[in-house]
Amino acid sequence: MPEAMERTTPLHAVHEELGATFTDFAGWQMPVRYSSDLAEHRAVREHAGIFDLSHMGEIELVGPGAGEALDRALAGKLSGISEGRAKYSLMLTEDGGIVDDLIVYRLGEQRFLVVANASNADVVAEQLRERSAGLDVEVDDRSADVALIAVQGPASADIVTRALVGARTGVSVQEIAELKYYRVLAGTFEGEELLVARTGYTGEDGFELYVPSSHARALWDTVVAAGGAELTPCGLASRDTLRLEAGMPLYGHELGRDTLPAQAGMGRIVALTSKGDFVGRAAVEASDPSGRPVLVGLVAEGRRAGRAGARVRDAQGQDLGEITSGVLSPTLGHPIAMAYLDRSASAEGTEVVIDVRGKDLPATVAALPFYRRS
Repeated sequence: MPEAMERTTPLHAVHEELGATFTDFAGWQMPVRYSSDLAEHRAVREHAGIFDLSHMGEIELVGPGAGEALDRALAGKLSGISEGRAKYSLMLTEDGGIVDDLIVYRLGEQRFLVVANASNADVVAEQLRERSAGLDVEVDDRSADVALIAVQGPASADIVTRALVGARTGVSVQEIAELKYYRVLAGTFEGEELLVARTGYTGEDGFELYVPSSHARALWDTVVAAGGAELTPCGLASRDTLRLEAGMPLYGHELGRDTLPAQAGMGRIVALTSKGDFVGRAAVEASDPSGRPVLVGLVAEGRRAGRAGARVRDAQGQDLGEITSGVLSPTLGHPIAMAYLDRSASAEGTEVVIDVRGKDLPATVAALPFYRRS
């Protein structure tokens, strides 16, 4: 077996028991589906799905200089968030490109948790150490010790409440009911720390549960028992179509080291006015994104979808750019895509043509997200 397929999560045996099909994702052997992509996608939109996201990176910063270290390392003002809150941010290169997009939780006055994409976890941990040099902070990459289980969908709050209250985690019904989006609260699961975050990547209400890897199986079983028929195990394939409908960018597709935040519609995340210097600031301030392609949404009719890499043209055949993610939307029933297009073609309503394996597919530039829960 190649080395790239050797990393498995603490829940690998669960996935095998459920008959999952696996794929290599950033060196991890991850479940791509258990039954069908469409059934798992719909389960999340209509009820709830449970995902193993233990391949994600968790890096903890502890110490008096933790907030300052994050302000220096990332593009947002992280020292300003209050305890129990989370913030979406970016790590930039010196040239202003995107190293990773990540979520930062403030767990205490001097304690933060950074959650990075699996493919970038090692780089983010290394960069956090380098960029916090000279500050009174300890950077601890806990990725191998922490499991992450996500429960997403309209029934997720009821399921998580039943599971966590029933397991005597110290988390109350009222606390879960009052937990707002991008907030986190702490409890215990079988004597170990449990973090309950109301975050997700599907466009639905949902929770992300952090627990020591040694307790991942027990927590998974507890949640599954509480969910019953309302909860469906879901793989990475449905997670990708869910996030695409929700208009959420994915590192390696919409985000990368050659991408400036403004191109991806993330200029507001870069804190140029609310804090001092940080890695990438000078490059962002000096950059002129007006000549670069920008991220747009595309919608089309029919059943054929333009996939990543498909070229986009205007009616006269002039090349405008390239699709980064595309799918036949399971919820909306028509093709959707995200693409980087020439700025002249980025206005909503602009008509374009997608090259789908040599055949023209008429499409229209549309606002993101494609799907918004009611």
